Order: sequence, then structure tokens, then C-alpha cells
Amino acid sequence: MSQKRLSDHVVDDIMSMIAIEKRFQPGDKLPNENEFSEELQISRTTLREAIRILVTNGIVEIRRGKGTYVKADVDVDNIESLGFLAEAKINAKDLYEMRLIFEPEAAYYATIRASETELKRILDYGLQIEHKIARNEDRTTVEQQFHQSIVRATHNAFMEKLMPVLYQAIDKGVILSEQKELAIKDTINDHKLIMNFMKNRDPEGARSAMKIHILHAMHELGIE
Repeated sequence: MSQKRLSDHVVDDIMSMIAIEKRFQPGDKLPNENEFSEELQISRTTLREAIRILVTNGIVEIRRGKGTYVKADVDVDNIESLGFLAEAKINAKDLYEMRLIFEPEAAYYATIRASETELKRILDYGLQIEHKIARNEDRTTVEQQFHQSIVRATHNAFMEKLMPVLYQAIDKGVILSEQKELAIKDTINDHKLIMNFMKNRDPEGARSAMKIHILHAMHELGIE
């Protein structure tokens, strides 16, 4: 992979942390160079190049002697239009097809590899989603956390790199399902099925349940 391509990938990761994960808000300071490069598993040279790209495009600013900050006037809601999050412009059908390829296998490996603590976290997030739906509250963040906790439990670093795509698909799916009662009902039932198989350490069942969940969503949201 060339240096430029790698730095562009890092730009996408940082943009996802700002626009999708909401980890960094406008005005927030980014981690120092040593910590951030270690977290992203890249060289400091690559990180500097990515930061330079973000500075050039008005996303972050370097304050001498203080560090690197997300610019206070960045419009997070419209940040995707800058073109770094190319995946965000992919339509919902394409995003859900990616989920169909990726997530059933993630559920399979997570069921085998998750520690008891990780499994408990997955189940807790699943229950939180049910509570959010019951109270008619926005569930986007906790839905992302549920699926992210499954991916992390695979203990596969490359699967985790696909999280930005997953976040975008979930975000679009939640928005599309808000007015579709059947989609919301199936979300609850499907999640219960996934959690049941994972709790019982049945990887084949978890894989099938996750596939059914995504197919249900695609059908009910009209994005088959």
C-alpha cells in the first residue's frame, strides 16, 4: 500500500471518529501524536500526513504548543460532503449488502471467541436497544455499540477496520425504519434471536440469525 493511500485511509478513520462515532466534537483536542499513531497502528509520519490533509481541508487546526484540535466551526452534520467519507455516499442498498457479507461471519466468530465480559456487554447493549425502542428514543448510538461489540469480540483487527461502513449502514437503517413499525418489531425479535444463539455459544445459529436480521431489514426498508 502506498504512503498516500495509507494516509487517505487514516483520514477516513479520523473523519469517522468525528462524523460517525462522535468521539471528537468541534473544538475537541485530538490525542497526542504518539498516542494516536499507536492507537491507529500507523507510523507518526503517516499520521502527520493525514493531519496535514485534514488541516488543508479545514477540518482540524494545529495550535502551536497546544496540539491538534477539531475546528470549532466544523459542521459535523454536513462533514460527509467533503468527500473523505466516500462510503457515506454509497446508497443504503450497497451498505446493507456489505453488512450481509460481513456481519454474519462476525457473529459466528464472536460467538466462539468472545470472553464472558464481552458477551455480557453484547447482551446488555441488546437490552438497551429494546428499552430505547419501547420509550421511542433514538437508538442509533446504542445500535452501533451493539454491532461494534460483536465485531470487537471477533478479535480480528481487519474486521474492526470495517466499522465506519457499519456505522453508516446502521445510521441509514435507523432513519429509514423510524416510520416502519414492522421493521422496528423485527429488529427487537431478530436481536433477541442473535443474543440467544450467542449466549448459548452456538456460532452457526448466530451466523444464521444475523443473516436473517439483515435480510429482514433490507426487505422491510425496500432496499433489496
